[in-house]
This record gives sequence, C-alpha cells and structure tokens, in this order.
Amino acid sequence: MNHLDKRIQNIPQKLWAIINMVDELKGRWVGGASLNPQVLTRLKKSVLVTSTGASTRIEGSGLSDEDVDRLIRGLTMQKFKDRDKQEVRGYYELLENIFSAYEKIAISESSIKHLHKELLKHVDKDTLHRGDYKKDENQVEMINGEGKSVAVIFATTPALLTPKEMYDLMDWTRRSVDEKKIHPLIIIANFIIEFLKIHPFEDGNGRLSRILTNLLMLQYGYEYVPYISHEKLIEDNKPEYYVALRQSQKTFKTENEDIFAWLEFFLNISLNQAKEAISLLSKENIEKLLSPKQLLVWQYLLTVPEATPGDISKSAKVARPTVSQALDTLLRLKKVERIGQGRTTRYKKT
Repeated sequence: MNHLDKRIQNIPQKLWAIINMVDELKGRWVGGASLNPQVLTRLKKSVLVTSTGASTRIEGSGLSDEDVDRLIRGLTMQKFKDRDKQEVRGYYELLENIFSAYEKIAISESSIKHLHKELLKHVDKDTLHRGDYKKDENQVEMINGEGKSVAVIFATTPALLTPKEMYDLMDWTRRSVDEKKIHPLIIIANFIIEFLKIHPFEDGNGRLSRILTNLLMLQYGYEYVPYISHEKLIEDNKPEYYVALRQSQKTFKTENEDIFAWLEFFLNISLNQAKEAISLLSKENIEKLLSPKQLLVWQYLLTVPEATPGDISKSAKVARPTVSQALDTLLRLKKVERIGQGRTTRYKKT
C-alpha cells in the first residue's frame, strides 16, 4: 500500500455522513434539475465571473466581481495591473472551456500541463515556464487581502523530484478511478492536496487546483458545479482553507500521514455547494431563475386572479414567446397552475 492509499484509511464516520449528504443532494439535482436552459446559461455566466474573481483574489488579485465582468466584456480598466487582468482572462476562458468540454479532457500529466499553459496563456511574465514543471523551488504561502504573503503554509516537493511525484500521483489517480473502490470525493480531495503539496509549476498552482476540482467534480457526475461557485465558497472560508491545508500537510512524509483536516474542509465546501444548488430548484428562488422580462410575467400574475397569455403579454408589455418561457418555468416550479385548454387557457398563481 503506497502513502496515497494509506493516508485515506479509516476515514471517520462523521466524514462518511457528509459524503452521504452530498450524494443525496447530487441525486436530487439530477432528478429535479428541470430549469429552463436559458436560466442555466445565465447562471453559468454569472458563476464564471464569480469563480474567476474569487480564485484570483485568493492568490492576491485586486479585481472585484464587477471588475472581472467589465474586463470580460472588453471595457477599459486602466487602474489595475496588467498581470491581474491577464490572470483573470486566462482563468475565465479556461473555466469556460472546462464547463463546456469536461467530458473530453483526460486526467493525465500532459493534459494538466496543457491546462496550465492555457491558464497562463495571457500572462506575459509566465511565458517561459507555462506548461512546464518547475525548475526552481517554491512554497505555499498565505496571501492576505492586499495580495501580500503573510505566512508560509508548507514546503513543497523539490523541483528535482517533481516529475516522479507527479507520475506517481497520476498513476494512483488512474488506478483509483479504474478500480472504483474509493469514493470519488475522497479521490478528488486526495488528488488536490497531493497536487498542492507537489506544487509542480512555478506559478498558478492554486488556481489550477481549483480548475482541476471543477473538472473532476463534473467528470464524476456532480452536474450542478457550473451553477454554484466552488471558488467563492473557498474565498469566503479562506482562513479555514489555509488551516486545513497546513494541518494535513505537516503530517506528510511522516509515518502517520493524515488528510482528515483537509478532507473535512473539502467535504463541507462540497456539501455547501450542493445545498446551494438544490436551493436553486426551490420556489423561493423564483426571482433568480427568471430573466428581467420573464419576471414581469410573474409580477403581473401576482396582481390578478387569472390571465390568458395574451392578457399577460399586453398588460406586462412582454413578447408572447417570453411569456410562454416564463409560464413553462413557473409551471415546473409549481408557482402557477394552468386552467382550461386551447384558446381559453388561463394561468393563475398557486
């Protein structure tokens, strides 16, 4: 048994309880995710901005979500450093590709190097080393809100040993996936903390670890990932993130390697992400699920006993196709009910 297997033996029952809750919510999402495709597209675009802002701020970027949105839309942003803007664009574009093509991406050393190259493709300072393992030593540091290092979290794998340890990590991951004896969330958590321990690239390791988390979660069927930001949940719990990493990493290369502090943090983040995803399906989130014009349909129905689609279109000043889309969503969410058929069909709030 190698060290990657050994450190995940005898997982506490409380962590299995969290895993079971995540998977129960995963099943509810698959069974109940009947949201309008336009709604899902809008949510995904919002998460791309939120995740990009959060992941780059964890590493010291100064751009808010509003700044990220402006940058992606091509608006001039003179007050920020070129590096911040370049890193944001690379993260956004790579995460967008992950969301749309995750099924086609193999987990291998070559694909990870390619993802690293794509992550940093706009960053001028990283031209010489992107897509290649580190040649010099590096370390994991805690970054404060001003983008300054305030503490060293742990020492990383020496550059000379990086290719061997990355090979071992990928070999363990492939075997674990093929054998299906280890729960996917444990595989992902173990993969990510080992990746961060190795810190295989000169720069971009933290950002790439979150890209890889999204990729692996999607490949294992956690289909709600593009609609709730994993990165934002980590940013909101950044002190706990660093503590969990430190507590587990300090046991590595000892007789008793232990990732349970990290695993508990990772699983709780995953559980919160799943809970927020399921809340998107709830009736209480109706205003988030409708476009501004579709929302006008709902707001009009709140003021009348019942109405035909024609009445709604005329009174709310909304085009008929948009009225139909809104009514379909409201019916799925059981916010309205249909009365009659054909030309006499009317709708009223439940």
